[in-house]
Amino acid sequence: MAKERFNYSTLIKLKAKELGFDFCGISKAGFLEKEAPRLEEWLNRNYHGEMAWMANHFDKRLDPQKLVPGAKSVISVMLNYYPDKKLPEGDEDFKISKYAYGKDYHFVLKDKLRQLFQNIHEEIGDVNGRIFVDSAPVMDKVWAAKSGLGWVGKHSNLLNREMGSFFFLGEIICDLDLEYDGPIKDYCGTCTACMDACPTDAIEEPYVVNGSKCISYFTIELKDAIPKEAKGKMENWIFGCDICQDVCPWNRFAKPHQTVEFSPSDHLLGMKKADWEEITEEVFKEIFRQSPIKRTKLAGLKRNLEFIKGL
Repeated sequence: MAKERFNYSTLIKLKAKELGFDFCGISKAGFLEKEAPRLEEWLNRNYHGEMAWMANHFDKRLDPQKLVPGAKSVISVMLNYYPDKKLPEGDEDFKISKYAYGKDYHFVLKDKLRQLFQNIHEEIGDVNGRIFVDSAPVMDKVWAAKSGLGWVGKHSNLLNREMGSFFFLGEIICDLDLEYDGPIKDYCGTCTACMDACPTDAIEEPYVVNGSKCISYFTIELKDAIPKEAKGKMENWIFGCDICQDVCPWNRFAKPHQTVEFSPSDHLLGMKKADWEEITEEVFKEIFRQSPIKRTKLAGLKRNLEFIKGL
């Protein structure tokens, strides 16, 4: 049985690599005992702001067996999105998070995970499970860390020694008994670069981010007006924010991704400041048709621009 588990795990990781995933790790599905009090305290502090969905399905978020009955394994995958060509990020430029340069990662990762799950069915047999990409109450960074893909840094993003933190995470939770990987140590050390660089002081203590003070939250999740306290602190970010990742020493190891869907269009690469300011509904729909940026809608994007410009 042990040999079978090992063979299955090796096969899954090989298939994941063939599909373009950068890393794949496997952990035992079970109740996240250590995370329960941390999550409860984070919610009690209201650090999720208006992201009410973060407080929903508390039990499911902590127990994968409530999402997939009989679950035994969580297969975690990582897919790099660090760009080969960056959009201008000077002091005067409007900036968008690198994860939003190309096609919405939900679609790209789900397609690859479906193929991986299909391969599991073909090679191993009937396996019950579900695919997750940010679409259900799954603590993806916790599971990735338990699977040895990296450690959760002080900015609360998963860090990998070989490629930093610019990657997406996805999971297959299934009832297949597999060989499990273990966590690795925390390599943040005494570094506080991310905490020091955050202009809104959203990283209130190491490993604890007040989501309701984060620039990404202001520009994407928040539906109301951006708080006045953020005036002069947005550093021209109009969708998302990469500051805490950009300053992280581990991201000096980031390498350009190999996923064509994540590459920016020529139109996006060519956009100047005036193009952002004068964007119409028609142009917005055309450029961001399959982009994460469409989540904020044109009205949200214009709100962000106006706030930064002090209007």
